Amino acid sequence: MARPTPVSSSSKISQQSMRNEHWMFDDAMNERIRSTHVPDGRVVDVTPVLQVTRNVLSHIIPNINLSMNGHIDASDDQTNLSAVDGAHDALHKICCELSCMCSRGGDAHATTMAIFNMLSSYSWGAKVVLTLAAFAVNFGEFWLIAQLCTSNSLAKSVALLKQPDILEHSQTLKSHFDALSKLINAMVDVTKCIVELTELPSKYISIDEQPFSTAMAHIHTATYWIISSVVACTRQITGLIGLRHEFPISTSEAWELSSLAHKVSSIHEHLQSRLRLCYARIDEKKLMEAFEHFKRTIETPQVDNLMILQNIFGKEKDLLNPDRAEAYINVLRRKHVLLLISDLDISQEEIRVLEDVYKERGSSGLSYEIIWLPIVDRTTWNNGYQEKFSTLQSIMSWYTVSHHVAIEPAVIKYIREEWGFVKKPIAVTLNPQGKVLSPNALNMMWIWGNSAFPFSSEKEESFWKAEPWTLDLLVGRVEPNLPTWVSQQKVVCFYGGVKMEWIESFTTATKGVANALDIGIEMVYVGKKNARERVKKITGLIKEKELSHAWEDDNVWFFWNLLESMLYSKTQHGKTIENDVINQEVMTMLGYDSSKNGWAVFYTGSGEMVKANGEKVLSTMESFGQWEKLAKQMGFIPALRKKLEGVIDNHHCTRLILPGNGGRIPERVQCAECGRPMKLDFLYSCFAD
Repeated sequence: MARPTPVSSSSKISQQSMRNEHWMFDDAMNERIRSTHVPDGRVVDVTPVLQVTRNVLSHIIPNINLSMNGHIDASDDQTNLSAVDGAHDALHKICCELSCMCSRGGDAHATTMAIFNMLSSYSWGAKVVLTLAAFAVNFGEFWLIAQLCTSNSLAKSVALLKQPDILEHSQTLKSHFDALSKLINAMVDVTKCIVELTELPSKYISIDEQPFSTAMAHIHTATYWIISSVVACTRQITGLIGLRHEFPISTSEAWELSSLAHKVSSIHEHLQSRLRLCYARIDEKKLMEAFEHFKRTIETPQVDNLMILQNIFGKEKDLLNPDRAEAYINVLRRKHVLLLISDLDISQEEIRVLEDVYKERGSSGLSYEIIWLPIVDRTTWNNGYQEKFSTLQSIMSWYTVSHHVAIEPAVIKYIREEWGFVKKPIAVTLNPQGKVLSPNALNMMWIWGNSAFPFSSEKEESFWKAEPWTLDLLVGRVEPNLPTWVSQQKVVCFYGGVKMEWIESFTTATKGVANALDIGIEMVYVGKKNARERVKKITGLIKEKELSHAWEDDNVWFFWNLLESMLYSKTQHGKTIENDVINQEVMTMLGYDSSKNGWAVFYTGSGEMVKANGEKVLSTMESFGQWEKLAKQMGFIPALRKKLEGVIDNHHCTRLILPGNGGRIPERVQCAECGRPMKLDFLYSCFAD
């Protein structure tokens, strides 16, 4: 019978994507192998056969990976093969074929093809497992006699008749057994891959789709090399049995085994890479199946919220309650629930502000609960992340998951794709029946607190319809002195920026204008977002020089977060700068903060308000002599507005920086000062400050 022919050079060119051409065959040989495969539909459970086979070999070769799914105690094998249909008969035939052909020095390829024909009705997985099992029987018997011949008289007598004292000459035969060990390990690895490939669930992956089709296209080749390797190993063992008192070291035989081990190892690498891709593909389909199931569940009216919560947590049914004791998920049944969703970078300020709202719910007569759902990367989890996770758990006064992997992957996919979570925390509200009332209630919680309960999109929209643009909306929850200043008919000025020179010039000039007009004025420094350390330093200087009032860190953070929340809340309801006054004012304030210069807004109790960027407002204050008369006639704010309108910017007026993870960013934004469309750029910033 013809020996296998390597692929031709032209075939290699057409298969350049394959790195392992040295184990591939030409079309004719491939066809000869495939022609022996005539499955009759019988199903053989090869898993227990492979398990026992690996157990046998593990006695002989300690470094074989013992189990399919963990360690097997080789001394206590309870596997029952009696139910494996036809396995023993096939094993016996292969054992005989191997012994006979190798004893009389038969052609290795012919023996390999004979075994193929013998196993024609079996699957590819069954072919390799049964052949490897037959080898394990022969090799096991050989090694059993070798081990027992020094302590068992029967084994010693059999050894005298059948084989030499191999153990006595183990050092002489070391290269033989090293090569044999490597090849057997590789054979076991490839056999496991073939079995796994043939048992992949057809529900999730078809033999016609990649990468499964590529793997299955070479499974017959892999099967050939496993059976051929078994034949080679059996010939080596048979050769040892034929020896008596002389043990010549055959480097050519050891080289043949090493060459085969290299081939089989290459096949294992190829099949293993395909198998990984197959499992990834299966996982994708399972994830999508679970995603669609969760989507249907959450969009279908429910009797209560329990089904939704159970789907979110899957097998994990326990939570940690506010007292850090374990609680069953049932405690949240038929309650209003807010799903607080974040990564591990949720800030302490966000937790503190939400805690204030959460603790006030009792005094407001409201009943709702919060559960923290951390979104983390399981693949990079380490002790550092675990410590951070535990710390966040300890400072939260609401329900949290008990483990970082509690949330089902399909739910995480839904959270990202349907609820728009990227990085900035969101809070999804569920009513007692599990209906989603809002995909993100944090914005309305920052703006209106518990007044927005039950935190539904409808409630949010109704609030905006009734809410005018006032300074009280902007700073009412941050500046407790505002009502007093307004009642005293003072002008109130809030300003920001991080250039100390501008701050000193602006506050000095503004106080001079107020003195000249004999009006009361209160000035408050509100800092700048994402510039904590610089703002802290400037706040200290302002207080030291008594330039104005200045907010503490928490108030600075809340003010800028509140502005962004207003923007995202408005955008969520389809409001733009063109059709919404509040959106326009918020955009302007955020635009001022995004610029390098300062800014200021002036307000009186009568509702008059005027604002400008730092350069314009400073130059206007410093040129007060030009509009002093107008100010005495019209009043301070009307005159200031008129003067500012006459100041022409000769450069681009403003820019707006929004966090790319903060919500649904509007696709088109107009400049709040000049009305022209703003150009969209990408900016990467490090906020280590």
